[in-house]
Amino acid sequence: MKRKFLSSLLIIGLLTFGISCSNSKTADKIEVAQGTGEPNASTDKNDILTGEMTVIVDEAATSILNEQLEVFRSSYVNTKIQVIAKPEREAINSLIQGEGSMAILARELTERESAGFGNRQITPRIFPIWNDGVVFVNNISSPDTSINVQTLSSLMKGDASGKTLLLDNINSSMVRKVKEYSKVDQISAKSVQAMKTSTEVLKQIESNVNAIGIVSYSQYLDYRRQFGEENKIRILSLQNTGSDGKTVFTKPSQTTFATEEYPLKTTFYVLNYQPNMGLGIGFSAFLTGDRGQRVVLKSGLLPVTMPGREILIRDNIN
Repeated sequence: MKRKFLSSLLIIGLLTFGISCSNSKTADKIEVAQGTGEPNASTDKNDILTGEMTVIVDEAATSILNEQLEVFRSSYVNTKIQVIAKPEREAINSLIQGEGSMAILARELTERESAGFGNRQITPRIFPIWNDGVVFVNNISSPDTSINVQTLSSLMKGDASGKTLLLDNINSSMVRKVKEYSKVDQISAKSVQAMKTSTEVLKQIESNVNAIGIVSYSQYLDYRRQFGEENKIRILSLQNTGSDGKTVFTKPSQTTFATEEYPLKTTFYVLNYQPNMGLGIGFSAFLTGDRGQRVVLKSGLLPVTMPGREILIRDNIN
């Protein structure tokens, strides 16, 4: 009887301790949420691997993000992630206005852009996730196989004749990078034409021998996989200065991104502005972890962290 009585006391004690810990954790979550100043934060039921979230993404990275989401959703079925794809400038505005609490961008926010989050005491969690690049493409029937800074600058300023530069959007991260590379502040409409999407740019290249298109490397790879038109479109080699100071021409690839030989390599970041420990934490961890980085490697882009390889060596083979 004495043993049964002691056992009963022990069980009651453990249950009381468990309930106390559970209530404490719940209280901690509510306290953290209420401290953010977000109106609905205290009732947010999202966890790091469950719930709903909106991710704002630079259009240049839409294809690789969709690949990441396909793998993520297959493992975490209780998650729902909505994607809003916009050009860089519009994507940043959407993040600031609260259309989503996480963004995939080719740069971090400036001090002025992030001031509103600082006023609400929201500290972002920012990590690099993959390396892409801005590429120039033309019709395979064109005699040009490379492009230099002088030609690009002339096209941007409208001084060149006989050639048309095709952009998907004037507010894109790719156009920003090209302007920095060519040191051109204002783009002239004389020889530059803005399309609506990267697919439209590539379609125009297929039929226009005198056009040069600007797309991201991931967009080019995705288009080639979908439509199989790689025999009609080629990537131009881009002028750069080598380590010895000589002029060299390189093409984008995982190798030239890694060696910094390609001058328009672009690093994309995940910017998590969620005020609490929500789904953004779990998705960020996936993107920067081994599985997410393997998706990047398989896509043809360069991971920020190279996934490891496990090799099993056996002395005897049965």
